[in-house]
Amino acid sequence: MTALVIAEHDHATVKPATLNTVTAALACGGDVHVLVAGANAAEAGKAAAQIAGVSKVIVADSASLAENLAENVAAQVLAIAGNYSHILFPSTANGKNVAPRVAAKLDVAQISDITLVVSPDTFERPIYAGNAIATVQSSDATKVITVRTTGFDAAAATGGSATVETAEGVADSGKSSFVGREVTKSDRPELTAAKIIVSGGRALGSAEKFTEVMTPLADKLNAGLGASRAAVDAGYAPNDWQVGQTGKIVAPQLYIAAGISGAIQHLAGMKDSKVIVAINKDEEAPIFSVADYGLVADLFTAVPELVKAL
Repeated sequence: MTALVIAEHDHATVKPATLNTVTAALACGGDVHVLVAGANAAEAGKAAAQIAGVSKVIVADSASLAENLAENVAAQVLAIAGNYSHILFPSTANGKNVAPRVAAKLDVAQISDITLVVSPDTFERPIYAGNAIATVQSSDATKVITVRTTGFDAAAATGGSATVETAEGVADSGKSSFVGREVTKSDRPELTAAKIIVSGGRALGSAEKFTEVMTPLADKLNAGLGASRAAVDAGYAPNDWQVGQTGKIVAPQLYIAAGISGAIQHLAGMKDSKVIVAINKDEEAPIFSVADYGLVADLFTAVPELVKAL
């Protein structure tokens, strides 16, 4: 029984989501191999070989894999899928784009967003915005799985000594082509990797107030900036700041929620944070049910005072 982890990478380094997915793969039992599908991705392959617990890294190099087009990456996975009992993807935008294609081609059921490996054929995954946990048992010969990375500790990025093999890269499928990419650039930590996140909600009232009140706190803590869906929908914050079931799932060391009531959708995205601090003038706000520390206060007074105290 051998598991294959599809690495999330930028062709030079391996992204943190891969480390959590390796931990999930190790829990399935047996050996763990990592596929690095990219272009000129030898350095990413070397980084993957250092991950603790990985026994083999397969580097597939092809110009067709340069932009991570889902059709081409799926074809690369399928080329070697027959050797594996489990194929695991991080539950990221890339992973969720490729995994269903692989599952469909293998004619198996995808097991999505797992948070626990009970046994090699049984897994837990959240449903109803995390309000219930489903236990899923699969009898498929190959388990195609996406891993909610916040549910697993990261494997050590160094200390491993996996062998590195090369595989022939697949030809371009011709089904899609890369047109362009608009990347948001920020000096702040990316939300899914940030150790501290400061989030604001609809109570801030405007984009100007969001910036005026939340930015100084984020600057003081060197934190990522997040927002509730209500704040994003109202135009107070950009889409890529949204935390929640339809946004980003995060689990930082510290999560500070200011002016966020705590709708189920939002809680599903951040309730695994190690320490949660809530600031809200409504003492009945649902956010206090998951908060480790709660402050019933007007955020326009409390947050500036907190910045001064820091």
